[in-house]
Amino acid sequence: MSLRRELGLLHATMMGVGSAISAGIFVTLGLAVEIAGPAVILSFLFAGIINMATMFSYCELGAAMPRVGGEYVYVKEAFKGFPSFLTGWYEWSSNIFYATLMVLGSAYMLSYVMPINLFLRVIILVIVFTAINIKGIKEAGTMQTFLTLILLAIIFLFAGAGLVHGVRSNAFEPFMPKGPLSIIAAVAFVFETYLGAEAIAATQAEIKKPEKTIPRAIILCSLILIIAVCLVVYVAVGVISPDALSKSLTPLNLVAEKTMGSVGVLLLTTAGLVAALTSLNSAIIASSRAAYAMSQNGHFPKALRKVHEHYKTPYVAIVGSSILILFFSLTGTVEFVVYSINFGFLIGFSLVNLSLIKLRRSKPHLNRPFKTPLYPLMPIIGIISSIVLLAFFDIKPLVFGIAWGLLGSVLYFLKQKT
Repeated sequence: MSLRRELGLLHATMMGVGSAISAGIFVTLGLAVEIAGPAVILSFLFAGIINMATMFSYCELGAAMPRVGGEYVYVKEAFKGFPSFLTGWYEWSSNIFYATLMVLGSAYMLSYVMPINLFLRVIILVIVFTAINIKGIKEAGTMQTFLTLILLAIIFLFAGAGLVHGVRSNAFEPFMPKGPLSIIAAVAFVFETYLGAEAIAATQAEIKKPEKTIPRAIILCSLILIIAVCLVVYVAVGVISPDALSKSLTPLNLVAEKTMGSVGVLLLTTAGLVAALTSLNSAIIASSRAAYAMSQNGHFPKALRKVHEHYKTPYVAIVGSSILILFFSLTGTVEFVVYSINFGFLIGFSLVNLSLIKLRRSKPHLNRPFKTPLYPLMPIIGIISSIVLLAFFDIKPLVFGIAWGLLGSVLYFLKQKT
């Protein structure tokens, strides 16, 4: 039984935007400013441009192979065997951990309006979004679109208020206090800000007219993110001093309070909650589709490939992913594991770009409704930039990311022997 194609261009685009604009930017901007100073604006811009290079690969491969599984499908078509398993392993686990982070972020933010036990808030969130996802991709997509449009409206209102307020005369002086390498180090730190198209790829088997909609949605998503994120960063650094931003756990709230007063703080708190919820929704979708695809190819238990007769959703994979998300959220073990999120996505990006190059050579006659511009420059930029960013990771997340891959490798080869 196949999944149902019910997502149009708006729903698919908002799926990506909502996935990328997570609660992270609301709290990590201060740490990024501490790394690079006012030049952090370049870090966010470069991260968006680097991400766009790989997104063109997603556009071409997604339009050519709009099957459930996203990057796992691309790498399987190009290399088969272990490389495809490793891609699916990181794709699935990274979304599980990402969803866990969003559950915890949402639960903490809900404490202002839902004064009940933290564990109860976590359980309610997971149950509600699991039910929405089982009900149907159309319902999940509608919820994502609604929440993301609210989020974008608040973000552009925030940016507009900051521009009207005006930036400080010496806001960007000195521009690069810690040298040019600090900009690259900050790119490695903020790269997850643009991880949205992965959610579009994960739902490509449920997108209408995929040969046209997938490339358009991915490109629109990337452009919207670059504009929105860079505007927010420019306003934040322009209104509040880098020193004050770097010392705050909620840097954007400082900016909102100065430009819009207490109403601004309320709006930004609302935006942070909405951002966490949209990311949670898309992460459940992405992780369940990855598990579904891995099950279809015998890497995960057969039960995960079951599709609901009425709703046409992979309900067992959704429930299974949600149980893991709930487990990590309640035990708090994700605090260290979350470091593997960026690692897993960068490994996946490298393999997707390699797959594009491989398939251009091995399957030149494959129907490609969209072709990556400036080939092979774009995928090469994507591969090199992913490797360079990994070199700027702290040793702990690097070790953990490698160890997680080794665990998956052991499970893969044990499965091959049975």
